[in-house]
Amino acid sequence: MALLKFLFPPSLFVTATSLASFTALASAGLSEFRGKNAEYSKFFNIRSNASDSEKSSKFTLPSRIAMATLYTPAFLAGISSFAIFPEENLRFLLLKSAISIHFFKRVLESCFVHKYSGEMGIDTMIIILSSYFISTALMIFNQHLTIGLPEPAIDLKTPGILLFFLGISGNFYHHLLLSKLRTEGPNKEYKIPKGGLFGVVVFPHYLFEVLIFWGFAFISQTLFSFAYAMATTCYLLGRSYASRRWLRNVVYVSEVISSPQPLSRDEEDDAIIIIGHTFEYLSSNAESF
Repeated sequence: MALLKFLFPPSLFVTATSLASFTALASAGLSEFRGKNAEYSKFFNIRSNASDSEKSSKFTLPSRIAMATLYTPAFLAGISSFAIFPEENLRFLLLKSAISIHFFKRVLESCFVHKYSGEMGIDTMIIILSSYFISTALMIFNQHLTIGLPEPAIDLKTPGILLFFLGISGNFYHHLLLSKLRTEGPNKEYKIPKGGLFGVVVFPHYLFEVLIFWGFAFISQTLFSFAYAMATTCYLLGRSYASRRWLRNVVYVSEVISSPQPLSRDEEDDAIIIIGHTFEYLSSNAESF
């Protein structure tokens, strides 16, 4: 089989966990396409069918605390894997190191880089936390299962390392650009991002995050890591589509507010609907994107 030239031969356990991981994240990406967005960042508390009392009774945490918390278990899984699985070949060492570096970076960004002014529901935090932790633990354990197996005919470790460092550096740089767009606290003015690849790609930080996970996949060369990278790609495609739609509404609101021309009745109706939803997004915006 041609696929086995790139992958370690998958066991039944690896195949089952790969299918489950792909299905869960790809379904989440499809939900984002359909407008059923995970309620964090700019999409916090936007359920149009939820009453004000339901929204106000939602258990929340400040976004900075929630975001740092949801990445921490995955980081600890990466660090603890050095002690839990001390048997190391170069591939396993590279994967554990890359995972630990990535999630440590995300914790540091949440604490010191991103600017927050909103909240995150505890239920949403737990779902995302569990997803990152379980997927990270399974990626590490599936790699452990390859110890003693013959190496794939085509070695992808070197391109995997390059993809990982390109992804993590590009992701950090664009997060840094986003962090400079707004000040911390009650000022929630939105600004269109500039610099880096923002003039070429609408959400370059998502693009570079995808490269990080494909770096994991190339370093690991297990079926699970490739399924997880593909699923992450699907999810972030859905998230970027939803964010682009949100961004288009923000730009439309800006044009409506600044336009000197009177609006027709239909335009007024559209503007009222879009402005209402958009200001609700902006009022709880946790990150610039």
